[in-house]
Amino acid sequence: MAFKTDYARVHGSGAAGEGSHHWWSQRITAIALIPLTLLFIFPFGRALGGGHDAFVATYSNLWHALVAVLFMIAAFAHLHQGLQVVIEDYVSGKAARTAALLANTLLCWAFGVAGVLSVATVLFSG
Repeated sequence: MAFKTDYARVHGSGAAGEGSHHWWSQRITAIALIPLTLLFIFPFGRALGGGHDAFVATYSNLWHALVAVLFMIAAFAHLHQGLQVVIEDYVSGKAARTAALLANTLLCWAFGVAGVLSVATVLFSG
């Protein structure tokens, strides 16, 4: 007969075993978005009124393109994690929850990849 303390019996058996990783990952993306948002907004704002040529001129610059790609990756990763928490907390029914989580993953990936490819297209075409 093995004797274990209460702590030893429950250690590592959280709800999904990934709670602290998810929490830390969401905090890191939130912190990364602070400077990335500022670095993304100013060139984007300057190019906003100038039409297509201004966008091509702005995002043909490697620095602006890199900041835009990093911003999109961090933003869609943060969005995915935040929506996942909301879905897990508020969507009832296993089938509905699974469908919502799948839609969340697919849409966040699709929009993130589309944004990165858009910036890459402008960067490498000009």
